[in-house]
Amino acid sequence: MTRFCPALMMTAPASHQGKTTLTAGLARFHRGQGRRVRVFKVGPDFLDPYILERASGAPVESLDLWMTGEDDCRARLYQAAGEADLILVEGSMGLFDGTPSSADLAERFDLPLVAVIDAAGMAQTFGAVALGLASLRPQLRFHGMLANQVAGQRHADMLCEGLPPFIPYSGYIARQDDIGLPERHLGLVQAQEIDDLEARLDRAARQMATTGLAKLPPAIPFPPAALPAMPPLLAGRHIAVARDAAFSFLYPANLQCLRDLGATLTFFSPLADEAPQACDALYLPGGYPELHLQALAANRVCAAALAAHVAAGKPLYAECGGMLYLFEHLTDQHGQRAAMLGLLPGEATLGRRLAALGLQQIELDGQRLRGHTFHYSTLATSLTVAARATRAVGGTAGEAFYRQGNVRASYLHAWFPSNPLATSRLFLD
Repeated sequence: MTRFCPALMMTAPASHQGKTTLTAGLARFHRGQGRRVRVFKVGPDFLDPYILERASGAPVESLDLWMTGEDDCRARLYQAAGEADLILVEGSMGLFDGTPSSADLAERFDLPLVAVIDAAGMAQTFGAVALGLASLRPQLRFHGMLANQVAGQRHADMLCEGLPPFIPYSGYIARQDDIGLPERHLGLVQAQEIDDLEARLDRAARQMATTGLAKLPPAIPFPPAALPAMPPLLAGRHIAVARDAAFSFLYPANLQCLRDLGATLTFFSPLADEAPQACDALYLPGGYPELHLQALAANRVCAAALAAHVAAGKPLYAECGGMLYLFEHLTDQHGQRAAMLGLLPGEATLGRRLAALGLQQIELDGQRLRGHTFHYSTLATSLTVAARATRAVGGTAGEAFYRQGNVRASYLHAWFPSNPLATSRLFLD
């Protein structure tokens, strides 16, 4: 049965326009009105979803026509439409940026759009930007244009003067430094590190209450779709997952995929020098080990437990930051160098420029697993490359996949539901 639910995609002409802050503010506002809000994020992202989860009170999942796939997107949206009073989708980068883009996803599911436009230093040209967004692909459906960083009512009036009358206007957000979200080299600062996050979200919600978005948008249809059943490939397996401020880049769908495959999950903190529970396999996700060099270098209990696990020949799978933790040394952007676990030969160094970014897929034992890469570090190692990913656009060579014994590691952040069989093999002997 088709489900109907109010829904909006929050987009922008570029990154750094404030769409995460305002999407979070809108989610917090409607949640405060007693509504159930489900938020999704377009494209691969670990940082924005944690902010949006705090704002909405519900897990935030990813939608991407290539990485997660159209069928997966459709099923997750359909499921949310049966649970929520409002669905919000935060776009990635600018509306038309990337292949596939936020516009591609909005068109595929007929999601109404709200464009957040940073109007600082702009007046009537606001209308030209809005017109360009609205007219480049006429099949897209715009619910409104939202001006951000507005100096006051006079400024808002000038913005409206340049807006063609047939383009819907959702109001403006006044310039207010204490609702913005701090950033670092991989994006937003993690939600758990922003001490006043709740206050910022509440202030953003109060701002959104003054806009036309305070009223629910019209409901749109979501046709029936279901996620595929998972085979019990990991039945009876216990996987211990590192999870703390240094290792937090975890898709909720990845964890659910492991559970649906039959695995039992427990969590431990390398930063707190915790040993994982006795387990069949370990998962070290990406994160920010470079921000915690001394704490990670000083831990003994966790390091000994991970070394014993590897010595016993049990599987360990590590992604990006989790992989860096396995090598002998890690040097941060300031030149500070520290010893890591030394379970793999080599060392990594953080640079000041992006080293790799984009969607990629890798073939492991004849099975393709999709994901993405995003890192500033470079690696020097004597390890032999066991396999190499290819880029989604162009098909050129991407990230290396390493295997030493039952240790498997790569810069690639895998999307586990893209291939449950390939995923299960990462955690099997």
